[in-house]
Amino acid sequence: MLIERVAQTAVEAEVERPDPEKVVSGDPVHTTWNIEDADGLYCGLWQSTPGAWRVDYVEWEYIRILSGYSVLRGEDGSETHLRAGDSYIIRPGFKGVWEVLETTLKDYVIRL
Repeated sequence: MLIERVAQTAVEAEVERPDPEKVVSGDPVHTTWNIEDADGLYCGLWQSTPGAWRVDYVEWEYIRILSGYSVLRGEDGSETHLRAGDSYIIRPGFKGVWEVLETTLKDYVIRL
């Protein structure tokens, strides 16, 4: 199919949790609808319940927050508040903590 809708009904959801050694607080559950997986490019929807975990980006990611509220806290002390309607690029090298305060749903495009 050359045109495909990005929707939670497009593919079966994958449910997982962050590695326990990365969890800072809570018990976040991640649900991913990975719609595209080709040649180092990934696209789909991702949702997380509240909690916080350490992140270390080696990939480039574009995100658009569809619902919820999260905060990305960089190792440098920066804070980026992510709310519905916000779009961001996260570049390789970002390290910090992703904290979900309200269940967050985002769409994403990842390039390795």
